[in-house]
Amino acid sequence: MRVPVLLLLLLWEAHSHAASRPNFVLLMADDLGIGDPGCYGNKTLRTPNIDQLAEGGVKLTHHLAASPLCTPSRAAFMTGRYPIRSGMASESLMGVFIFSASSGGLPTSEITFAKLLKNQGYSTALIGKWHLGTNCHNKTDFCHHPLSHGFDYFHGIPVTNLRDCKPGEGSVFTGGIRVVVFIPVQIIAITLLTLAVLRFLGLVHVPVGVFVCLLCLAAMILGLLVCFLHYFRPLNCFLMRNHEITQQPLSYDNLMQRLTADAAQFMRRNAGTPFLLVLSYLHVHTALFSSKDFAGKSKHGAYGDAVEEMDWSVGQILNVLEELKLANNTLVYFTSDQGAHVEEVSTKGEVHGGSNGIYKGGKANNWEGGIRIPGILRWPGVIQAGLEIDEPTSNMDVFPTVANLAGSPLPEDRIIDGRDLMPLLHGKTQHSDHEFLFHYCNFYLNAVRWRPRNSTSVWKVFFFTPKFSPEGANGCFSTHVCFCHGHFVTPHHPPLLFDLSRDPRERNPLSPATEPRFQEIVDAMRRAAERHAETLQEVPNQLSLGNVMWKPWLQMCCSASGLSCQCDRETAAQRASR
Repeated sequence: MRVPVLLLLLLWEAHSHAASRPNFVLLMADDLGIGDPGCYGNKTLRTPNIDQLAEGGVKLTHHLAASPLCTPSRAAFMTGRYPIRSGMASESLMGVFIFSASSGGLPTSEITFAKLLKNQGYSTALIGKWHLGTNCHNKTDFCHHPLSHGFDYFHGIPVTNLRDCKPGEGSVFTGGIRVVVFIPVQIIAITLLTLAVLRFLGLVHVPVGVFVCLLCLAAMILGLLVCFLHYFRPLNCFLMRNHEITQQPLSYDNLMQRLTADAAQFMRRNAGTPFLLVLSYLHVHTALFSSKDFAGKSKHGAYGDAVEEMDWSVGQILNVLEELKLANNTLVYFTSDQGAHVEEVSTKGEVHGGSNGIYKGGKANNWEGGIRIPGILRWPGVIQAGLEIDEPTSNMDVFPTVANLAGSPLPEDRIIDGRDLMPLLHGKTQHSDHEFLFHYCNFYLNAVRWRPRNSTSVWKVFFFTPKFSPEGANGCFSTHVCFCHGHFVTPHHPPLLFDLSRDPRERNPLSPATEPRFQEIVDAMRRAAERHAETLQEVPNQLSLGNVMWKPWLQMCCSASGLSCQCDRETAAQRASR
């Protein structure tokens, strides 16, 4: 009798353990500002579902992205580590992946929360935007692909949603084209004209071959530009399902509905087992898009339409959880990968970026507007509804929080910079577990935040700040994003010091005259930065020029007809499912 009883006890314990483990639905917007949702103070954008999520859970008001740019922020979110630890922090001007045929990406040695949960028996899916690389050595090795990082299922875009992906929306490469194409062509034209005049006057003998070579050079540069503009969209803007390209170039027609429906189907397929769903929205990164049900309906043009459509999607996900009776056993998290992109202005002068509320700056810089992000967590019956927490937290904190709740031990062979949020959410502690947080502008340590245990102050020092342009602006409009080194920044000696508890807008830097403990505070933060630097190990730079540049042998194409790369298996699959 003992053996059957023991077996029954073991089975009951395994069943109880599985039942106690929550599902996870992690919703990440792209470039959504903290001033955009209604629950964070917006009075004109309609976000009833995001607001409802906040009413039923905890709203973090001092929630921070580990980086103000997409690729490094998402790497930190997935791994719980500062992006510099994984080599996902650029030393050059290019801080993100632009081409699908780049060789850089999240290293296979990194451990994502999806890997941990998959090892615990969870079904895992990422639907939407990835932006952490695809291939390493050939177009089928998929070394950086979501399926190589713990996800069972992927449906979305491997890179990012750019203006260039949507005809008529302009190009993010305008500034670069001016530098590498128009200026050289102008120089060639001036050279040709000068030589022609000198030859005509008989002052210099210029062989005809020189003119031919210069004309050929100009034609080659212009030809390459035409090819780039023609082929960029099909080669870089496509949808994948697992390892297969399903739509190239991608179509924006009902795209949000398609991805939302797929997320709902994943939850329904896995309702009987623990699951992790990361719904990584393409909204509200430009190019902006929305379906006919939302186009022209908001008070904020195309941007507002996209926000309100994304809010609809959040509502659909919450409805499916209710339908499946999983709401009480699911931790839902909503956030953005960084602050709103304030420099986003269309070719017609329309503002296509969001609101960072009272905060200065935006995407690509570490002023509060670039890294303060929405942070909402809901788990009915476990997390107190309607709670608001103003302690510094990070998107890196999701990693240890999810791992601990799923019963997975944290990796012991690496530093995890995130901290479990549950003690703070349960009220077991009143203070953030982050005494110091370090803010990188790509590879460069830009700022340090200090929340002393015995004080209400939150100190922040800047070692350098970006040069906003034009002067007096709230962003780097001349370059479209702010850059992190060289003549694009202003170094500060001594550093700029702010007390965010009294000056959240970062308008009034402190000095020894206005803060008696100025030197003591700055010295403490310098020492913290030095201790942090000692924990860093040299790793391959995944965003080096060699890793971000386009490589033809890595270019994925859904057809064998040269560079045409056109297919639409998405539409065919939709018709077949009707």
